[in-house]
Amino acid sequence: MTKKQRALQVIQRLKEEYPEAGCTLDYDQAWKLLVSVRLAAQCTDARVNVVVEGLYEKYPTVEALAEADVDDIEKIVRPCGLGRSKARDISGCMKMIRDEYDGKVPDDFDALMKLPGVGRKSANLIMGDVFGKPAIVTDTHCIRIVNRIGLVDGIKEPKKVEMALWKIIPPEEGSDFCHRLVFHGREVCTARTKPYCDKCCLADICKKNGV
Repeated sequence: MTKKQRALQVIQRLKEEYPEAGCTLDYDQAWKLLVSVRLAAQCTDARVNVVVEGLYEKYPTVEALAEADVDDIEKIVRPCGLGRSKARDISGCMKMIRDEYDGKVPDDFDALMKLPGVGRKSANLIMGDVFGKPAIVTDTHCIRIVNRIGLVDGIKEPKKVEMALWKIIPPEEGSDFCHRLVFHGREVCTARTKPYCDKCCLADICKKNGV
C-alpha cells in the first residue's frame, strides 16, 4: 500500500468514526479564532473557550481589543499561560487588522503569516475553518498520529510534516482530516498512555510506529 492509498483509507475511516468533527475552539467571527488559537499554545482548548468569554465581554470588537491596554489583556488571559507574550501578540495582531485590513481578517495565507503571533499552524486553521480553503494544520496530535500510522516517516518538524501531507492528502480533505486527528488523538491514539489499538478504526492499516 502506498502512502497515498493509506491516506485515502485513513481519511474515509476517520470520516465514518468522527462525522461531526470540527474546530474545538469556540468562535463566531474570524478575529476571535485568531485570538483563541494564539491563546491555545500550551493550553487546552477548553480553558481558552472559558477565558475568552471574559475577554470579549470587555472588548467585543477588533477596534476595542486593538485599543486595550496590553496589561489589562494580560490580566484576563493569564490563566492560559504565557500571558505577557500572548497579550502582546493579540494586541499587535488586532492593531494590524484594524490599521491595514480595515478591521477584517485577510483571506491570504502570506498576509496571515505577517500578523503578530501567527505561524503556519494558525494561518492554516484560519484558511480552512474560516475561508474554506485548502489547509493542513500540523498540531501535536497530527504530527504524532501521521508518524504512527506511517503517512510520514519519522518527521517531527511541523512545516516538514505539512509539506509531506500536502503530497498525499487531497486539498479539499486537509482541514477536516486534521480536526478528526485531534479527536482520534484524544480518544484513541493517545500521547500520555499506550494507544488503545484494540478499539482503533485504523488498527489493520496502521504501521504502529513507536508503539
